[in-house]
Amino acid sequence: MTTGSRSALTGLTLSIALAVLPPPARPQAPAKSSNRAQIERGRYIVENVAMCERCHTPRNENGDPDRARWLMGGPVQTRVTYPVASWPQAEPRLAHSPPGTDEEFIRLLMTGISRTGYPPRQPMPPFRMTREDAEAVLAYLKSL
Repeated sequence: MTTGSRSALTGLTLSIALAVLPPPARPQAPAKSSNRAQIERGRYIVENVAMCERCHTPRNENGDPDRARWLMGGPVQTRVTYPVASWPQAEPRLAHSPPGTDEEFIRLLMTGISRTGYPPRQPMPPFRMTREDAEAVLAYLKSL
């Protein structure tokens, strides 16, 4: 067999192999990248849409959110102008593990119904998020 014939045969064999064999598996992106995207979506919702830090983050001496205690709860900062018997004195911690089970927390964000079966006490707004947004918020809070 001549060198030219050998090259042609090798090329033909390679062409057949590429046509018949499945393409090599591409490395899958780590699951963390999709989780990172979900966490980033949750961060955006928490920090720019729902503005959770306004109540759930203590303030420093200048009235700015204390990033060292980000979403760690603390005294209620919103004061009522008239007596409200059920007005809370403290906001719960959200960072690391929000109150209730994951499903209870997601239900709260989706329906505005807390784990008690009732709407949350004021000043907590009754959110109506999509499941995807509520899960993203939970992922972000758990990532802190």
